[in-house]
Amino acid sequence: MSLFHLFLVALIQGLTEFLPVSSSGHLILLPNLTGMEDQGQVIDVASHLGTLGAVVLYFWSDMREAAIGSLRLIRGKLDTRGAFLALCLAIGTVPVIIFGLILNLTGWDGLLRSPAVIGWTMLIFGVALYWADQKGPETRKTEDWTLKHALIMGLWQAVALIPGTSRSGITITAGRYLGYGRESAARLAMLMSAPTIMASGALLGIEVMATADAQAARDGAIVAVFAFLAALAALTLMMRLLRSVSFTPYVIYRVILGVILLVIAYS
Repeated sequence: MSLFHLFLVALIQGLTEFLPVSSSGHLILLPNLTGMEDQGQVIDVASHLGTLGAVVLYFWSDMREAAIGSLRLIRGKLDTRGAFLALCLAIGTVPVIIFGLILNLTGWDGLLRSPAVIGWTMLIFGVALYWADQKGPETRKTEDWTLKHALIMGLWQAVALIPGTSRSGITITAGRYLGYGRESAARLAMLMSAPTIMASGALLGIEVMATADAQAARDGAIVAVFAFLAALAALTLMMRLLRSVSFTPYVIYRVILGVILLVIAYS
């Protein structure tokens, strides 16, 4: 792959992973609409590692607390905020792992990678985000997160395995529906992304270990760095804008892109 292609993939993945516009949908559309070769699973794993690094760095205090808490949780202790946060993240990740394995084993994951599917999910879940953002109360904060809400948000997050849905978008939608403020809903969605990205990265990593070579490793390292920088920039910008701007601009983008894709798919 050329350096430009690697940069383009990393930029798309990094900018769209945490914005509610679907990174997987954009990456699938790249070869479909431009004629470029599919980037392959090695690059997918590398780009996910890059975005994982960005969310860990941005939310370092929360991530560190959850990591320390997970050690206490393993020992059967639920006596700290970190341990409770780790438990919530674990519960929220279970649905996406189960649904992901089902899609992978049945082969449905490949069948869903089409412009028509992405167009419909862009539209449907874009409207759902708008509705939840406009109608959802803002009575809860990150500190009010419960095990029940973690499971509910985890079930919604599992739906994001359908390309075009957006993992961050649908998780934020669930958070706003449950009454979390915009910043709190986004923060919870970003925290939930870390174990989800690690789980999906591990699954893909196992599949590509046997086929990776030195060239693939070099390309992967380049993509990981670029994706990290792009994701960190996008995450920082979105969290700052949420103090004064709603999710409506992302909804408008989703609707426009969804309509264009459906016109292309059915014409």
